[in-house]
Amino acid sequence: MFKHKKAVHKKALAIAGVATVAALALAGCSSSSSLSGGSGSDTKTAIVVGSADFSENTILAQVYGQALAANGFEVTYKPNIGARAVYFPALEKGTVDLIPEYSGSILSFLDKSAVATAPAEVNAALKKALPSTVVSYESAEAADSDSLNVTPEFAKAHSLKSIGDLKNAGPITLAANPEFETRPDGLPALKSLYGLDNVTFTAIKDGGGPGTLKALLDNEVQVADIYSTTPSIEENKLVTLTDPKNQFASQQVIPLVYKSKASSKLGDVLNKVSAKLTTKDLLALNAEVSGDKKTQPDVAAKDWLKSAGLVK
Repeated sequence: MFKHKKAVHKKALAIAGVATVAALALAGCSSSSSLSGGSGSDTKTAIVVGSADFSENTILAQVYGQALAANGFEVTYKPNIGARAVYFPALEKGTVDLIPEYSGSILSFLDKSAVATAPAEVNAALKKALPSTVVSYESAEAADSDSLNVTPEFAKAHSLKSIGDLKNAGPITLAANPEFETRPDGLPALKSLYGLDNVTFTAIKDGGGPGTLKALLDNEVQVADIYSTTPSIEENKLVTLTDPKNQFASQQVIPLVYKSKASSKLGDVLNKVSAKLTTKDLLALNAEVSGDKKTQPDVAAKDWLKSAGLVK
């Protein structure tokens, strides 16, 4: 299948970006699409697709960009621009025309007081928070967010499907980044939303990485906060507990576009991609690119688009 790596809201796509970095990033790394299509130099159909500086977002840029190229758009790429504080102003000014984003993270970036967590609420709030020069299209089911995971053996032993089911699992230990202990959507939310008072916390500062995984597999902890598109979830057949009360804000993939390039044709292509793209797909894409195969993002994206029936 396909691979991963780590999201704007978590990886340090922190809010840092120096003007020099922005200038360097936006000046280079531009390449033409390799798929069929292209429509000459029509300014409406010439689209510059950018990405944040991590593998998963680069894959997503290729997915949306190649779909546009296959439908008559002239696509070039500016990948690995940097942190959100660098690439979002570029989108706002039209230096790039399209960026794949994560709904909850970009909402928090634009509106520090935002409290929406459910997918529809986050998307609605985001539309209001976007600057006048940026528009959003439909979000994908695919999301890269915090997720609580257990081993298949532990899930079977305690009939676990959702986070709320953990109240019947006896005393449990949960591993996550240190801030999870006090942040509103961490341990406090487990108690207030799900009524869990049987959780002991262990801080492991690796963003759901190898240390957290080892602790889970060795049964040092029974629950681990691992980002939802991390390949280790699929590789180890971990069970991701559903979050029906939206403890974690929705982080659905959502394409943002510079408004002057928006059109019904462009929206139709982007929406068709989003309608097909699932979290499982993104997990597979991440595994393909960052796993043993080391497939290039453009190749993995093209293969997925073909398998989804979106390009020939």
